[in-house]
Amino acid sequence: MKAVVIKRGREKSLLRRHPWIFTGAVASVEGRPQSGETVEVMLADGSRVARAAYSPASQIVARVWTFDPGEDVSLDFFRARLSRAIELRGARARTGDPGAARLVNAESDGLPGVVVDRYGRWLVAQLLTAGAERWREVIAGELERLASPAGIYERSDVDVRAKEGLDKRSGLLRGAEPPELVEIAEGGCRFLVDLRRGHKTGFYLDQRENRAAVAEYARGAEVLNCFSYTGGFGVSALAGGAARTTNVDSSAPSLELSRRNMELNGFDESASEHVEGDAFAVLRRYRDEGRSFDLAVLDPPKFAESRVQLARASRGYKDINLLALKLLRPGGVLFTFSCSGLMTSELFQKIVADAALDAGRDARIVRRLSQAEDHPVALPFPEGAYLKGLVCRVAR
Repeated sequence: MKAVVIKRGREKSLLRRHPWIFTGAVASVEGRPQSGETVEVMLADGSRVARAAYSPASQIVARVWTFDPGEDVSLDFFRARLSRAIELRGARARTGDPGAARLVNAESDGLPGVVVDRYGRWLVAQLLTAGAERWREVIAGELERLASPAGIYERSDVDVRAKEGLDKRSGLLRGAEPPELVEIAEGGCRFLVDLRRGHKTGFYLDQRENRAAVAEYARGAEVLNCFSYTGGFGVSALAGGAARTTNVDSSAPSLELSRRNMELNGFDESASEHVEGDAFAVLRRYRDEGRSFDLAVLDPPKFAESRVQLARASRGYKDINLLALKLLRPGGVLFTFSCSGLMTSELFQKIVADAALDAGRDARIVRRLSQAEDHPVALPFPEGAYLKGLVCRVAR
């Protein structure tokens, strides 16, 4: 079999079962493998330690499928891995249920580059790496067999595929086309989701438990929901008894769907305000107008796609947190998130602390948040813990 040979002294992370092999760790590539092809992973002493998908266009030149060098990467392999991932989700995996859940979480389910979310009777798949692309039809066929969805829609229309030398792609993979909007249920609330054009696979399923947490703090509160998308946090706040929500987003279509989600849940139109605009500019305007809130939610998009962007991303996180903290009344609560995988929990806390200092606010962390439990993190793969959240209460 074709092989990737690891440089002597660069095998430590591999032996600890981290699934990524970077170009700088590779001594040689044997046998001219094609993009996505399965290769042996060998140490300098000639021992075989894994089998991986080869990706010549990427800085991550190989992603490990299995650390058992004797295990074939075949239809049976994908059947077993997908079956295990679905079984781990238990009741959340049932496609007859109107809820939504992540069924496959890429590296943390032993399937690098494979993301699968369920929305009621439909599945949405993202195939993000050369290896996932090569096994696309097998993966789609096994998902259809194992989960029996009405249809599987592909949303491999993300920029990260370019790093793998792959074009963006979206469209129907199997079964029936999903409706224009799919209705899902979550914690007593209902949401309309656009599977074809929505962010990620349509909805931020990773924030499920955090939306419930917002509801716990929302009773009687005036809530500022920034980067509100289709109103997930706003709906949850109103369901928790919020007096009013102000939802800020730069996308008019997202705000329109947010209005529909408010209506779907029976909330009066006067209970929510929808503001189209850049969140930074809107919050500066609110500061200048002297507006204030009891609870603020900051769920911005990923600010850092690479390490070279981390410094600029840090400034962005500080600015938006500083603005939100200035708008909170004494005793107010800030829910603040970062979904940038390169942003560590320690750095994120420091940024929020610096923002509070510059805002002249005395704030304390009362809770730490992460991604929903159906977005697990494999212990050898800390990069899987991409979502960091803090709940901070302002004393003065």
